[in-house]
Amino acid sequence: MFQLDDLLRDNIRPLVPYSSARDEFKGEAQSFLDANENSLGSPLMKWYNRYPDPMQWKVKEAIARIKGIPPQHIFLGNGSDECIDILYRAFCNPGKDNVIINPPTYGMYEVSAHINDIAVRRAVLLDDFQLDLVHLETLVDENTRIIWICSPNNPTGNSIAYADMELLLNNFDGLIVVDEAYIHFSDATTALDLVKADKDVVVLRTFSKIYGMAGLRCGLAIGRPDLIEKVSSFSGWNGLPVTAVAAALTSLDDASIVPERKRINAAVRGETFAWLDSKGYRYVSSVSNCFMLDTKRPAKEIIAAMATRNVFIGRAWPAWPTHVRITVGTKSEMERFQTAYQEVMQSKAPHAVGQPAENRWSNLDGRRVSKSLLENS
Repeated sequence: MFQLDDLLRDNIRPLVPYSSARDEFKGEAQSFLDANENSLGSPLMKWYNRYPDPMQWKVKEAIARIKGIPPQHIFLGNGSDECIDILYRAFCNPGKDNVIINPPTYGMYEVSAHINDIAVRRAVLLDDFQLDLVHLETLVDENTRIIWICSPNNPTGNSIAYADMELLLNNFDGLIVVDEAYIHFSDATTALDLVKADKDVVVLRTFSKIYGMAGLRCGLAIGRPDLIEKVSSFSGWNGLPVTAVAAALTSLDDASIVPERKRINAAVRGETFAWLDSKGYRYVSSVSNCFMLDTKRPAKEIIAAMATRNVFIGRAWPAWPTHVRITVGTKSEMERFQTAYQEVMQSKAPHAVGQPAENRWSNLDGRRVSKSLLENS
């Protein structure tokens, strides 16, 4: 009988390549620092043969106890990406309405908007990567249905000021969605208090990041019961696999996971920043498990050169052609990153001979999408 862990270890990377080099298993130590996954993995799972519906309610009850909210405030999705998609279908009219994003930010807001025929308006961020409320509010009109805020932001890694979210609520009649996928890594103030105050706010959370369940797909939306009821009306039964539900329950039952992994991530992140400082490399300081690194060269060349050294880093953003996102991995992964990056930066030609040809597809933290959809994100 095969072991699930062995099957996943031998096949999950070839099935979802983040570059044409990532799927070539070379039998060498590899560092996957491109998708903000948690290298620490997930707790053991059971009950593969049962439908998950009763267990899903147990997950809601467990989250409700921890967060101090009723279970009716919670919707479970197949990863937070499904929550994003359903929010569009629940609250926006295709071909008519628009939403506002604050790039550079998580690209799935824009990808899902295109899929659902919703127009996207892009606000600028200030120099400290906080919201530009003045510019943002000029983009709002009678057809603006959602403002997306990612805090801590992906890819910049900084938290968005809670006070700015409160100010925004006072001047916007639509829905504010605060994506807190990375909040467990930080000391940022959560927007859940705005939900508890019955504001027009939905908070997104995920088990993909600090809980290490990116491959299992379990996310949630938290909001007023009337908002969650509307979201739920666009979802079917048993949307989550039992493996994801069981792992979520196991994770929630262990109160040490979040503080311990937060500590580990902060320590490795701090060591990485100290090394970058010592070498004079510039980066955007982060409270998350990722950060933006200024390569001073075309980022795509650096990405390819790093891949030839079995270190796979994230993508570049059109607005930042010389920046690339780095996921904070384990201590040994970041040590391999340091060695490889030093070699690349000291070379005259960062694009090593034999680098993989660029293709038109990109992986958006686990979802394969056309790069044309990411051009302005």
